[in-house]
Amino acid sequence: MVVALSGYYGFGNAGDEAILMALVREARRRGVEPLVLSADPKATEDLHGVQAVPRAKPAALAALARADGLLSGGGGLLQNATSNRSLAYYLGLVYLAQALNKPAWVFGQSLGPLSPWGRRFTAPALRRSRAVVVRDRTSLELARALGVRPERLHLGADAALLLEPPRVLREDRLVVVVPRGRLPTAANLRLREAAERLQALGFEVLVLGLQPRYDEDALELFEGFHRELSGDPRRVLYWIAQAGYVLALRLHGLILAAAAGTPYAGGSYDPKVKAFCEESGAPYWELPGDPEAMVRVALHRTVPDKSALRDLRIRAAEGFNRVWGRPAPQAG
Repeated sequence: MVVALSGYYGFGNAGDEAILMALVREARRRGVEPLVLSADPKATEDLHGVQAVPRAKPAALAALARADGLLSGGGGLLQNATSNRSLAYYLGLVYLAQALNKPAWVFGQSLGPLSPWGRRFTAPALRRSRAVVVRDRTSLELARALGVRPERLHLGADAALLLEPPRVLREDRLVVVVPRGRLPTAANLRLREAAERLQALGFEVLVLGLQPRYDEDALELFEGFHRELSGDPRRVLYWIAQAGYVLALRLHGLILAAAAGTPYAGGSYDPKVKAFCEESGAPYWELPGDPEAMVRVALHRTVPDKSALRDLRIRAAEGFNRVWGRPAPQAG
């Protein structure tokens, strides 16, 4: 079975590429071959070893016509806080798959924020989907409010939680700081202030950008620190796995820390960050944040709830099982 995958793929965002990496692995474990709709098909093919086609028409339409179904997700695709155009693109693919009588699954997503128009546009697509697997309880409640039938609605988690970290030596005195471009400058400056205080206390600080051509302005605010910028989730996971603590203004800085077993705290620039931190029992701050509080959690290595993280990983795996069934047992 060939399934088209629709998400924010091929844009060099390490978080979304981490989601795709997990999707590809879990799909193939279940006998499903992904066909990825990508902004940069060659980069997607090189990074993930899959077939990819341009995400724009007419290539996307041709891909849906030849595929056996569409998986929309994961990520924060179904919202129009960013733009109505983005919501129309992702929902348009869902509506098209349904018009072609192909199964469509909305998977691993945070729903909203949605304007009244956005809710009216989104609700029919969700109701007609074969399954709707959301990654947090706030999205679960929104899907219920939009009329998704209980038997089609499931609580999953972010697929990137299932990634396996590299085997590296952890350095307890290393703190990875993850800023984010296009946030209010004060949010990144408060994070820089925390980094300066940690450095003065003898910690090594690595400032990590997760999206080239997006995070450069934020990284410039951290001049004088060791800085890295990469959209490759393997490299990001490698750096995070070595750290003793992560302070992040990006959701997937936190999720990849959870996958790596590194304790973390996050700045809530979006409801999905607050939702993840609350569900995993990790500290978070509202923007712009208090540098003293950030330093305290890093010093004390305040950890998330291990049992909550275990439950999130189980939910992430069960989300795939709801869509494609359980993977075949491994030989031996």
